[in-house]
Amino acid sequence: MTAPMNPKWNGQFSCFDLVAKTDECSHSIVRVRDLEIGGNDFVVMAGPCAVESESQLLQTAEAVAHAGARVLRGGAYKPRSSPYAFQGLGVEGLKILSKAREATGLAIVTEVMSEEDVDVIAEYADIMQVGTRSMENYALLEALGTCGRPVLLKRGMTATLEELLRSAQVIAMAGNPQVILCERGIRTFETATRNTLDIAAVPVLKAVSHLPVIVDPSHAAGVRSLVAVLSRAAAVVGADGLIVEVHPQPEKALSDGNQSLTFEEFRCMMVDLQPYLDLQQASRRFRPQLLVVGGVD
Repeated sequence: MTAPMNPKWNGQFSCFDLVAKTDECSHSIVRVRDLEIGGNDFVVMAGPCAVESESQLLQTAEAVAHAGARVLRGGAYKPRSSPYAFQGLGVEGLKILSKAREATGLAIVTEVMSEEDVDVIAEYADIMQVGTRSMENYALLEALGTCGRPVLLKRGMTATLEELLRSAQVIAMAGNPQVILCERGIRTFETATRNTLDIAAVPVLKAVSHLPVIVDPSHAAGVRSLVAVLSRAAAVVGADGLIVEVHPQPEKALSDGNQSLTFEEFRCMMVDLQPYLDLQQASRRFRPQLLVVGGVD
């Protein structure tokens, strides 16, 4: 499932020595509680864009866990493009996420926006998410180097793959090798979708970096009806997992309702995804150079 190395990529990406693929380390696994991201399992992270209430999150956590998700996503702090939009519940949202983890056993991924919030979010989160607008917030990236948690690094909406790996290198240089890359669509001239999913980014990143790579089809599409098909595309090109937005009532969501799946739509997506995951599993080969990066329980 890994694309062959293009000779020109050597000089372009090999300078990021802590995250670039080498003969000594061609593939790494990031451990999160009892999960291995980048291993044999295709790990799906799912949940609402924003934590709105305890009942909303617990309902969603139970539904996505039942459908096969292994990680619950939910924003307690929300970087919104409008100052009038819902900004999140803050620490109260983190506490609700913690309750959902206790109830379902799902690991938690939530976004951190500022270096000042790293310590408090690390008390609750299993994975620290860096959103697209923060990919080049180097003060934040450096702070995440000592947080003791894996970092889910989303590609900036106008970032090149070189810039994405540069940010990953910053986190690793600051002391944290537990980085998961996320392709979430980039901004192009196309307006039919919210962003343009750069599906080629997945095999390129798998060819030049040893880090796990997942895909966010929700933000890439911005359209609910496209999420399932983009998820299948992610599996076909060798992604290690997905992060998907799911809401009990998308039409009433305080954030990203248009791209959020209902519980039934998410369940159907997971069922429809299975044949593609079976093909991916069959095509995987033994990886002789394997680095396992342990997480913090």
